[in-house]
Amino acid sequence: MRWLFLTGTLFALILCFTRHSGGAMGWWLLVSVIGAFATVLAFADSRINAGSRSETLSEYDMRQLREGKPPLNDQHR
Repeated sequence: MRWLFLTGTLFALILCFTRHSGGAMGWWLLVSVIGAFATVLAFADSRINAGSRSETLSEYDMRQLREGKPPLNDQHR
């Protein structure tokens, strides 16, 4: 989805600079600014989700962490 946002934003930017009327140029510039904002948020969301845990820890794993031991389902060994 983030690549679709990026492609759409670049396409809107190209359309902005190839229009001859001020209204069309302003419209596509507005669309490209909104698209750039959505693209940045989509890439940030992807980056955050890549580093987050996929599920919550069980009570046993939480107890292991409090004691300073690695959790049972630790996938980063």
